[in-house]
Amino acid sequence: MVKDYPEERTALFIDGANLYSAARNLNFDIDYRKLLDYFRKITYLKRAFYYTALMEDQEYSPIRPLIDWLDYNGFTMITKPTKEFTDATGRRKVKGNMDIELAIDAMEMASHVDHIVLFSGDGDFRRLVDSLQRQGVRVTVVSTVRTQPPMVADELRRQADHFVDLTALQPYIERAGGRPQRPMDQGQEQAHDQDGEDEYYDDDEEDAPAN
Repeated sequence: MVKDYPEERTALFIDGANLYSAARNLNFDIDYRKLLDYFRKITYLKRAFYYTALMEDQEYSPIRPLIDWLDYNGFTMITKPTKEFTDATGRRKVKGNMDIELAIDAMEMASHVDHIVLFSGDGDFRRLVDSLQRQGVRVTVVSTVRTQPPMVADELRRQADHFVDLTALQPYIERAGGRPQRPMDQGQEQAHDQDGEDEYYDDDEEDAPAN
């Protein structure tokens, strides 16, 4: 689990799609109220950022209940519209990547915190972690190596000051009970699991984590 640092100013940066995929592959659902409460108990939590893309051309976005709930319950939400395109096989895909937004916000927060907890296994964040560390910020990466293939890129795990496997946090942040899910949980699942010919993906899915 994450070590206790009661006086340390901490910010959470959650790559929504990446964290959801990791938890799904570990077969559990995250209770975001529990996640926030957990970090408030072990550190001085200044801010919790959650990043996700939205399909705003729809009359109703299935992820909207989750976003609204998080927004009213202590999270700072950062969203942007997805982009649609047709791939070489003629399949319509919906692209949503929040890496730039997350990196910019983390750099802006660097002078205001002592510790950043990054919920993502995306290897593209290795350079961001390195930059934060050179500014005196300790960085913990939360993802998992318990899946096949691992959800965290090896270069990101090695760069971090501390790596926490999501399974170590599971007892503290897992949503109690099984399915059926609550509306906000259904919204998150539908947003990342598009059926039929339409396919949602994050750029990171094209780059398998290095072992």
